[in-house]
Amino acid sequence: MDTTHTHSGYLTGQFLIAMPSMTDPRFQRSVIYLCVHNAEGAMGLVVNRLVDSLTFDELLEQLNIGRPDGGEEIRVHFGGPVESGRGFVLHSADYSREGTVLMDNGIGLTATVDILRDMAGGTGPRDSLLALGYAGWGPGQLDAEIQENAWLTVPAEPDLLFDKALDRKWDRAVATIGFDPSLLSSEAGRA
Repeated sequence: MDTTHTHSGYLTGQFLIAMPSMTDPRFQRSVIYLCVHNAEGAMGLVVNRLVDSLTFDELLEQLNIGRPDGGEEIRVHFGGPVESGRGFVLHSADYSREGTVLMDNGIGLTATVDILRDMAGGTGPRDSLLALGYAGWGPGQLDAEIQENAWLTVPAEPDLLFDKALDRKWDRAVATIGFDPSLLSSEAGRA
């Protein structure tokens, strides 16, 4: 299996795919985009689950940001259980402002209110994914979980990252390694 690690041995810019044996309900069948992975730990955003309790328009209202009528529907994703009130936007590299971090694979991460204003006004990035909260791991924690086969890692593809069909993202992410997702079992040692 080709996990295509970056040359540093870290997985920044990769997808983490929860294995069927994942018992934590917050991460079952999740696909996480790893924004940071280094010796201090890891931080990523779940990219295939929505927040049910908040719309983009409600978020803008809480932040006192106006929005013209008829704007594009922007969905609010559950980025993870840590700091669930903090917002992050993964986006295409055509958008860059102060506070934007552009990663090697052409994906940007911006966590400022300015990007929400720009998105509301129609001048934001071409492709984006707005998430509240994040998934975080301490030093060595994610590495240990990967060694315990809790996660698969695959290169992150922008068309999959920004795909609106969330219910198919997990299957599509697993399929990128040339494997039929239906063959993965949640029970180890069974044939």
